Amino acid sequence: MGLAAICTGMVMKGVSLTALFNPAALLIIFLGTAASIFIAFPMSTVKKIPTLFKIIFREEQNQDIKSIIDLFTDMADITRKEGILALEKKAEEVDDPFLQSGFHLVTDGQSADFIRDVLSEKIEAMEQRHQKGASIFTQAGTYAPTLGVLGAVVGLIAALGNLEDMEVLGHAISAAFIATLFGIFSGYVLWHPFANKLKEKSKNEVQIKYIMMEGILSLTNQDSPMILKDKLTSYLPMNSNEMENGEQEKDDAKNKTA
Repeated sequence: MGLAAICTGMVMKGVSLTALFNPAALLIIFLGTAASIFIAFPMSTVKKIPTLFKIIFREEQNQDIKSIIDLFTDMADITRKEGILALEKKAEEVDDPFLQSGFHLVTDGQSADFIRDVLSEKIEAMEQRHQKGASIFTQAGTYAPTLGVLGAVVGLIAALGNLEDMEVLGHAISAAFIATLFGIFSGYVLWHPFANKLKEKSKNEVQIKYIMMEGILSLTNQDSPMILKDKLTSYLPMNSNEMENGEQEKDDAKNKTA
């Protein structure tokens, strides 16, 4: 959509799309941005860029909040009937390493404070990893527009060498600003939005991890299924929360009538 907007706008302004074919501008902007990233970050971080692109363009099937609430409500019911050690079997059935770790801490008899500290450190470490990935694209979005100005300056230097031929001078000046176009376009339509998408995905994953942590702590404290459900329901979006409460009120009314 962004590329279509630029191309359509250029045509509407009477600019030929062939003007975009400017190898010098492409070299300065994209290779220059890549060089800046290689300088700014260690190779161990730069190697993660292909993985980050996969995360950006692929919608991962994360557990939704309602399914997590249902899982922990069932777990609370099981632990009240069969005891804490029943979580060992459930831990083997769960695919999420964070949940498995939490269940093992519970079955090992660790205190709620210790479990909270361990799981909080895991979440913080995950956030830091995510921030490093997003910062690559944030920095690229900062470098690209500046390199666009640099490309324009280089183009203008070349244009000033042809002052005697006004037609050539005009073409050279227009070509000089193509670098600025590429720099601003890549910075604000590609790199910064990529960074923002990674941050949003990180926020969603962190929220889910905190919900899991609260559920694990509730199991440690042996809260009843209803109390646990009320705690975790507070994490639902407003509309979902209201619907959940409405359904609960209907169920209560039916029970009273019965």
